[in-house]
Amino acid sequence: MFTGIVQATCEVVAINKKDGLNTLEIAMEPSLREGLITGASVANNGVCLTVTRIDDNRVFFDVMEETLSVTNLSKLQLGSKINIERSLTFGSEIGGHILSGHIHTQAKIVDISNTSTHYNMQLEVEPRWMNYILYKGFVGVNGCSLTVGAVTENSFMLHLIPETLKLTNLDLVKIGEQVNIEIDSQTQTIVDTVERVLAKKALI
Repeated sequence: MFTGIVQATCEVVAINKKDGLNTLEIAMEPSLREGLITGASVANNGVCLTVTRIDDNRVFFDVMEETLSVTNLSKLQLGSKINIERSLTFGSEIGGHILSGHIHTQAKIVDISNTSTHYNMQLEVEPRWMNYILYKGFVGVNGCSLTVGAVTENSFMLHLIPETLKLTNLDLVKIGEQVNIEIDSQTQTIVDTVERVLAKKALI
């Protein structure tokens, strides 16, 4: 599990592509690698990946075909910066909200407003996912736990603070690009449960 509090943005230094599998080599600073072992879980742009090898300052991750098809990890290039979060440990402070690292969909950046007083981003998703994205609710965006602003039938706003832009790769995202989305599991459970109950009542 993860909290959605990104610890660092790290560089992709190599991508080994095979049929149905990409192996990512990520450069990580010593403090981020401390205690990290093969088999550990690390969120890469919000995607839970297993460490397969550690070599000096590089950490290796295998990304399967299914993951590549539903996330933006398939679009990574050499030099790309990705958001990294180590898995939650017992007793750690939870500053965001619980994330599983399982991406539900991707959102397209349709507008960015960057002024001296704000940095706003509008994201568009398939309308069915908007059932779970609510005003003032939480959503995971490239592994960042963020509060939702105004919503429409197929889009929502993010109001990003300087600290978020400083610590994550969201300031590098451009209009037209895709970001990984993980919806809040509690919100999904409540919405789906209510819909099932109402559907049963309608049949009575």
